[in-house]
Amino acid sequence: MNKEKKLAEFQNATAATIKAIAPKKLKNREIQFFGNDSRINSKQITIAKANSDFDESVVKKTRGESDKISLKLQYHDNQIHSKLKPTSDLASIIFNLAEDTRIESIGSKKFIGIKDNLQNLIEKKFESNLIAPPGSDDTTSFINAMHLYLRKKLSDSSNPEKSEKTMSVWEPWLEKRVGAFISKLSDNIENQEIFAKNMNYLLTAIKSELGDLDDSNNDSDDDSDENSMDEENSDDENNTSQGESEEENEDGIETGIDENTESTAGENEVSDEDLENNEGEGNEELISKQQNNKNQLDNKSDGYKIFTNKYDEIINAIDLCDGDELLRLRKTLDKQLENLQGAVARLANKLQRKLQARQNRTWEFDLEEGMLDAAKLARVVSNPMFPLSYKIEKDTKFKDTIVSILIDNSGSMRGRPITIAAISADILARTLERCGVKVEILGFTTKAWKGGQSREQWINQGKVTNPGRLNDLRHIIYKSADAPWRRSKNSLGLMLREGILKENIDGEALIWAHDRIYYRYEERKILMVISDGAPVDDTTLSANSGNYLEKHLKLVINFIENNSPVELIAIGIGHDVTRYYKKAVTLTDAEHLAGAMTEQLADLFDENI
Repeated sequence: MNKEKKLAEFQNATAATIKAIAPKKLKNREIQFFGNDSRINSKQITIAKANSDFDESVVKKTRGESDKISLKLQYHDNQIHSKLKPTSDLASIIFNLAEDTRIESIGSKKFIGIKDNLQNLIEKKFESNLIAPPGSDDTTSFINAMHLYLRKKLSDSSNPEKSEKTMSVWEPWLEKRVGAFISKLSDNIENQEIFAKNMNYLLTAIKSELGDLDDSNNDSDDDSDENSMDEENSDDENNTSQGESEEENEDGIETGIDENTESTAGENEVSDEDLENNEGEGNEELISKQQNNKNQLDNKSDGYKIFTNKYDEIINAIDLCDGDELLRLRKTLDKQLENLQGAVARLANKLQRKLQARQNRTWEFDLEEGMLDAAKLARVVSNPMFPLSYKIEKDTKFKDTIVSILIDNSGSMRGRPITIAAISADILARTLERCGVKVEILGFTTKAWKGGQSREQWINQGKVTNPGRLNDLRHIIYKSADAPWRRSKNSLGLMLREGILKENIDGEALIWAHDRIYYRYEERKILMVISDGAPVDDTTLSANSGNYLEKHLKLVINFIENNSPVELIAIGIGHDVTRYYKKAVTLTDAEHLAGAMTEQLADLFDENI
């Protein structure tokens, strides 16, 4: 009863704060605490409901989201915003984030405590939303870097802790290009119209960068790679021949979510625009269902615990070693690729042709008008009056697709298995990218053998019984979904670096990879896991039950397969993964990995879409 009373008091205080900040804009809106996401429309303000035993992180999140909504109600004019908003997708996303920054800057100066609440919200957002350095052609990183740069300059807010290192590289890069506009933006924080006009001048100044990023995913591969793949394509062909819209409510608050904004505002994060959701019941129901499913996955632990995640790490591959070493490792990978180039390229081109054929066109037969069906010529000659001898070419609906490849980076993968995994992922990424399918490549391991700082903390605190997971996770992003292959290819060489491959905690890695694509805008989401053994971390297993990690992995797999829109497939190298995954294949030899990966994806695309 005390917890319920405490929750009620917290909700009342939050509602009172919203009313105090934006009293004139509330009108007849009802403030309610419901569901798992915060949003606003013409009839009500919905704040995500906290559990009765809510902790400090939930309190901070609720305060930040309610403050964000309050400030937008009070200081945002949608008519001005719509009139001056640029038409380009990428420019409009940055324009929206700049307006959010302007609003939050005003609120931070006028209301004590709001600045801290908003900072906590941004810290949470960028815990796993890593930013690649300049030059990566990663659209998401550019947007996020611009957002953090504007926050720091206009509201004197500090960068999130996990983005500080990369922003130290971005800030001089951005200062050189847009620094001259900052003073005019800062001087007109209180005037939305003048601020918006100056923001458009800034966007015009970086128009070339915006254009490059828009076109980055359409860039061709290196000429040498194209020629090589084209030759294989030719050989293979010869062998084959032989054998809802944005709306406005009564107060001028935007209630629509631009799909492009949602997709590029941040990988594995719901964008800031999600605070304002469509009034359509279908969209709200979908978002609510997705959020509920994700929360259920996060909570589907059945006793699984993490002693501390303080020392865990999500990191870009380029941040784990310098550029020269990555280049050397890539050259080593290319040498290994020479031996497999022919066989793997033929498989890749087979998949490419299958995807392109499904994307482009199909035929509708047995019609009474259209193009004469050559296959029915005999029937036409024998019986000219017989109907239904025509066909019409029609476009097919090919679902926008993203494929995430999650590779086990444990020590047992060392040598030939990890080399072939890197090569296979590399060629698949190139192939799928040509077909317009987004691809990301991820790896999972630990930072130390037999426990790291987590284990030391556990020992210092008296070795409590059944502590849960006791090692420091290291999740590696080799290629993000929005980064083109040519900018990420060197990162794949990191898998060959001595000392990277350690232990494997599969369950949490699977949740991480799943969450990264869960909120993506693509209609179809495929997660492929490559592993050579069951989860193993000696420290965790010695302090808990012997099947502790395996049991958690089974629960996570079961939940994704039965409750998530993400399609899950697995390939085991010398390890029977069919006992875990419904869609799986087990290989006795790593040499067959490329073929298995290609065939598994080909089979998925053969299914009715």
